[in-house]
Amino acid sequence: MVLDTYGRSTGFCIDPIEKKPLNHFLPGTAVLSFGTAGCNLACKFCQNHEISKSRETDSLAHSASPERIAAVARAEGCASVAFTYNDPVIFHEYAVDTAAACHEVGVKSVAVTAGYICEEPRAEFFRSMDAANIDLKGFTEDFYRKLTGSRIGPVLDAIRFAVQETTCWVELTTLLIPGENDSIGEIEALSAWVYHNCGPDVPVHFTAFHPDHRMQSHQRTPHDTLLRARNIAQANGLNHVYIGNVHDVAAQSSYCTGCGTRVIERDWHQLSDWKLDDFGGCLTCGTRFPGVIDGPPGTWGRRRQPLRMAEV
Repeated sequence: MVLDTYGRSTGFCIDPIEKKPLNHFLPGTAVLSFGTAGCNLACKFCQNHEISKSRETDSLAHSASPERIAAVARAEGCASVAFTYNDPVIFHEYAVDTAAACHEVGVKSVAVTAGYICEEPRAEFFRSMDAANIDLKGFTEDFYRKLTGSRIGPVLDAIRFAVQETTCWVELTTLLIPGENDSIGEIEALSAWVYHNCGPDVPVHFTAFHPDHRMQSHQRTPHDTLLRARNIAQANGLNHVYIGNVHDVAAQSSYCTGCGTRVIERDWHQLSDWKLDDFGGCLTCGTRFPGVIDGPPGTWGRRRQPLRMAEV
């Protein structure tokens, strides 16, 4: 098998790291994001379907070697490079080589993935990454089979592996689709599984669905549904639960588990209040904030800056 997307991308852009979403990994910093085309899932609700469902390799208009990507990321002041837009497990070799090139120049690597990967390449993939946001798309086999064309078992195995057997920082995201994966029972089961398999400090993001791709007739996720899911997860022992794709400063900010102080305030992807020391300790009580904190927060803010490799 030959990876014919190696060295080619559907585009490059500098984003805030919080957009991935990663709230506990180098907050406020810029991340150089890119992807290729295609996907190993068939999600009916895909919100990047123009890229992930593309079978036209001619759409891969931007070329860049792993070394070029690493050099540009460093020159542009990005703390990390993210493999995103489509699932990086399908351009495994390109992602792993780029991660290695980034590490050579002091830039970290981030995977945004559904975690649907075989056991054999799983170790190399996650051990190459400094952080990953893994989609836990639902918590029933029926949901995965009918709406993604895949199975839940390999995803749960990948999450357990990444959290328990690598140094990769992991955060989880569930896109809540009304009537499909948002029931109280399913959120209870998902939260309990995360607590027992990943621990209380792995951040979980519940994000809002909007009608897209083959699910145009479904309603948007109500704000109250997201808040209910957050409350359920917190009641099941999860310490850091966020909601996304909506505006809610309180539910998108981070809090100290020791004293309850709001240690990071977020307004969409803009950081404001910051009450952590350079090593992630709460300035009020000293409790360590889980994640990767390296010095003061970045100042990238909400900006989104498209790049063409040939021009930088």
